[in-house]
Order: sequence, then structure tokens, then C-alpha cells
Amino acid sequence: MTKSVIPPTPSAKDYTQNAAYQAVVEANARPIFDRDDPFALFSEWMAEARASEPNDSNAMALSTVDAGGMPDVRMVLLKGVDERGFTFYTNSGSAKGEQLMANGAAALCFHWKSLRRQIRVRGAVVKVSDAESDAYFASRARGSQIGAWASEQSREVTRQEDLAKAVKAAEARFEGADDIPRPQDWFGWRVEPASIEFWRDRPYRLHDRLVFARDGVAADWGKSRLYP
Repeated sequence: MTKSVIPPTPSAKDYTQNAAYQAVVEANARPIFDRDDPFALFSEWMAEARASEPNDSNAMALSTVDAGGMPDVRMVLLKGVDERGFTFYTNSGSAKGEQLMANGAAALCFHWKSLRRQIRVRGAVVKVSDAESDAYFASRARGSQIGAWASEQSREVTRQEDLAKAVKAAEARFEGADDIPRPQDWFGWRVEPASIEFWRDRPYRLHDRLVFARDGVAADWGKSRLYP
């Protein structure tokens, strides 16, 4: 049996003599526990991640639950954030779309390796307005718009050629059109957070954890500090 190569637990030397790691430790030593606005702190961390991550700094794990209670998770891209919550887009007929429709709640996790930071979000999900979905769809590359029409997301495809044919059919359908309309089953979801946890790496697994929580979208945020 082939054994997986798992990185070893860091040694004291790794913690104290690794210059790159020490740079991250210094960056993660900046005060955060005096902060009262989780969205402002999120925006700061996202800006730093955008500058340091090699690609997709807005990637996040989206966790949902299916009809049988089995958890499901996949990577998606954050496409909007404000005081209302965190927005992403998908086909309502996809596995995640059906699970969101049925359950009405989700969890998110951002992990930025370059910064050794993580943010976890949990809350209810709501559809964004048609105007918001239309505006975002219009901003996508034409090829991505065609793909949204061609793909029966999460459904079984017998042959790769079937997807290619669907793409060609969509291209023919909108040939000569200046604008491609948004499919009605493709739209945005917003996670309205009930809790947001900020985690950052510290030596010897003595990590910082700051949690913001509230009882509803109109309620004030409370905050607490957790053991690692």
C-alpha cells in the first residue's frame, strides 16, 4: 500500500528560525481583539490576501447539507460582501443550489496560506435580487455566460462531446446578440452571518481566535475570544 507523505509537525527550530514564518508571525501580531466591526476586519484581511495569495484570494469553501443530512462542501468564489453578508452565484439546479433551497443555511471558510489566516462564517442564506444577479451576470466574460446556458450543472454527462455540443448550441442561439440574458435558474445567494470567526496562526499552535456573533441581522454584534 502506498503511503501518503504528510508534512511533519513543525519543530521548535521551524518556529524560531524560519524567516518567512517569522514575517507572518509579526504580521499576525497586530491587534485585532479591540475591533468591533467584523466586516471592516474582513475587508482588511481580504485586501492583504489579494496582495499575497498566488490566485483566487476570494475562494471559499461552501458547506451545505443534503436531504439525508449528509454534509457537502466545495470551493466557490466570493463575488460580493457588505454589511448584508457574503454573496456568491450558482445554478439553482446544481447540488449546492438544491441544498440551499431546501435547507436555507450554509457555512463558509476562507483559508489564506500565505497569511496563515482563516475566516469561518455561518448563517442563513437568501436569494439576492434579480437586479443584482443581472448586473453580475452582465459583468462576466461572454464565454462564461455561454457556459451558464450550456451546463446542466451537477447532472450526469455521458460524453465530453455532449457538453461541447451544448456549448455550440448556446453560441448559435445567441449569435449576433450584443447581450446574453441571465438564465432564470442562475442567480446569487447571500449568506447572512450569525457568526464570523477570525483565526490566525501563532507559534506552537497557540492560535488567535476572535468570534463575532449576533442573534439576528438587525442585532448588534457581540464578540469573544476562544482558546486555540
